[in-house]
Amino acid sequence: MITFACKKISLEDVVRCSFNLNKTEYRLFVFLFGKEREFSVQAIARETRLERTTVQKALKGLLKKKLAERRQTNIKNGGYFFLYKVGGKTEIKEKLLNIIRQWQKSVEKEILKM
Repeated sequence: MITFACKKISLEDVVRCSFNLNKTEYRLFVFLFGKEREFSVQAIARETRLERTTVQKALKGLLKKKLAERRQTNIKNGGYFFLYKVGGKTEIKEKLLNIIRQWQKSVEKEILKM
């Protein structure tokens, strides 16, 4: 929990707000961030107890926001499937810190206008 003046802000709130994540996207982001391997949509759905279509939609959002990566795996007799993992953890942390720094600068600018 982060305390700011008279309000407590959770890390979840900071991450969700910074990256504009909905609850499901955040849930999958945290799930993938805590893992070192790739997962199929079915495996993510099974482990998070979410519907496959819900997982697919949330993954689409994470991919669009560049918080997840997708790799295609070809099946021997034809077809393919995708495997997902979180993007570079160091890069994501730095991106989050940059967002917070920009917010801090905008707050400082507003205070100086007072």
